[in-house]
Amino acid sequence: MLASLLFSLLYIPTQLSRPINIFNPSKSFIIPKSSKPYPVTFAYLISASRGDTAKLKRTLRALYHPGNSYLIHMDYDAPESEQKEMANFVSSEPVFSKVGNVWIVGKPNLVTYRGPTMLATTLHAMSMLLRIAKWDWFINLSASDYPLVTQDDLIYAFSALPKDLNFIQHSSHLGWKQNKRGKPIIIDPGLHSLNKSEIWWVIKQRTLPTAFKLYTGSAWTILSRSFAEYCIVGWDNLPRTLLLYYTNFVSSPEGYFQTVICNSDDYKNTTLNHDLHYITWDTPPKQHPRSLGLKDYRRMVLSNRPFARKFKQNDHALNKIDRELLKRRHGQFSYGAWCSKSGKRHNNCSDLQSEKYGVLTPGTGSRRLRTLLTKLVSSQNFNKKQCK
Repeated sequence: MLASLLFSLLYIPTQLSRPINIFNPSKSFIIPKSSKPYPVTFAYLISASRGDTAKLKRTLRALYHPGNSYLIHMDYDAPESEQKEMANFVSSEPVFSKVGNVWIVGKPNLVTYRGPTMLATTLHAMSMLLRIAKWDWFINLSASDYPLVTQDDLIYAFSALPKDLNFIQHSSHLGWKQNKRGKPIIIDPGLHSLNKSEIWWVIKQRTLPTAFKLYTGSAWTILSRSFAEYCIVGWDNLPRTLLLYYTNFVSSPEGYFQTVICNSDDYKNTTLNHDLHYITWDTPPKQHPRSLGLKDYRRMVLSNRPFARKFKQNDHALNKIDRELLKRRHGQFSYGAWCSKSGKRHNNCSDLQSEKYGVLTPGTGSRRLRTLLTKLVSSQNFNKKQCK
């Protein structure tokens, strides 16, 4: 089982034309010669499950930008009708067709909560995006996430950063996770079954490893292209060794990237100990974070973070975020220079202005985010929050 998982990840690039649906544009997007490329770009994996189509459409519109790349993964458990609905949505959107930067995984994976199939899906997406697009950072989100800044804001704020930085929340202080995560052995039926079920628990436990040090943290990360390449086609065996170890690990997405990067001499000093998400938990914490609402709005904005989770479908807080932070109207995209017509201050952001490709119009969100990033990369904080 372990060998088959590793084999499938290693050989994903040779099968790219089949597992991914690429919607051929009816009209090619030609970047004007006068346009400059964007200073940095992002590759997004947006994951969704059964019943998430409405949330997924809204999140994709809020996140969309012609300079970025977007890969959508809908759980294999989602009915065929939902898979087709999303395929029709992507293929029928004129902007997506013109630019050609939104894809859907054509052969989706069965994802088991707390199992390694979620990690396998992330690595699968990274390998696809590395092959089909040029980008600087990889961001994994779910349909329940939502941006708190426009993509113009995000691109502008990140343009001042070294491109080798990795935003990975990490800690070697396992606490209760030592016995609840590090020692149990589990089997994810999603690796070998087409029917979704809970993970299986093995009665016997294992000791903590001595060949490497375990780290834990948030499953939501922003990874540099260099580190993504290391994880997929790394020049030493650490990423593959740890992939085999984490195949039988509870909630492996909360430890794999943390343990890989903090045990790598090449990358351990590139970490910023932050996931750039606004998330709140109950006391004591439950399995899932608390759903956000209007009462959380002020704290979300003051956190200066670019993303928040999780939201219920069409929560009123999303409308407020659209209206006040993203300048996004219903059914349209978030505000950006790429879709702004000259002389129209409050136009609908619904169409691509090709002459504006490469142009940014950052707003207050970029200033909030730059405040946070400046604090994180300051020498006082950066060196203290490296892998310990």
